[in-house]
Amino acid sequence: MTTNAIPAAQAKTNFGALLEKVQREPLTISKKGRLVAVLMSMDEFETHQRLKLEQLRREVQAGLADLKAGNVIDGAEAFRAIDRELGD
Repeated sequence: MTTNAIPAAQAKTNFGALLEKVQREPLTISKKGRLVAVLMSMDEFETHQRLKLEQLRREVQAGLADLKAGNVIDGAEAFRAIDRELGD
């Protein structure tokens, strides 16, 4: 996905035109040189939300399959593994 970046002041001034532009592609908005938001069409947003939900469902199903198969560890071991991974 390609996004164009424009300053927030320009977005404010040209908001109506931006609503038309984002029907073709998302637009990134910056403030003081830092990217702060993305403006996208409703269709694109709904697709994004649907894909996030599908991914979450897959992860939950994988977790339930691990649980059913007995592939689990207790909380204390989980935190020790995280500490090892982070080098703490």
